[in-house]
Amino acid sequence: QVQLVESGGGLVQAGGSLRLSCAASGRTFGRAGMGWFRQAPGKEREFVGSITWIGGSTHYTDSVKGRFTISRDNAKNTLYLQMNSLKTEDMAVYYCAESPYYSAIYYRESQFKSWGQGTQVTVSS
Repeated sequence: QVQLVESGGGLVQAGGSLRLSCAASGRTFGRAGMGWFRQAPGKEREFVGSITWIGGSTHYTDSVKGRFTISRDNAKNTLYLQMNSLKTEDMAVYYCAESPYYSAIYYRESQFKSWGQGTQVTVSS
């Protein structure tokens, strides 16, 4: 079992920055990839970005490319999401997820097995 706990959400003005963290505990072996998803009110949860745990290869949805950066600290079992140039449309609950299934790229919810409880990101105009 893997437990994921997100932190770092909050209120920020448009154009500002936030860094989300996702601390993983429990099973520490067999982690293949991790990702970030988000869900805005009234919308379905959508993919934001992902990273392969060993190689560090990243993949992003088009709307955040050039603004968001995913990184991980293997020793701390922590995933990060640096969000710059935030827009009001980025406002959502952000979830981290972990996959034990090896893949060259992660972007589908079905690829992930464990999920955090989410952290709210609010962007004011």
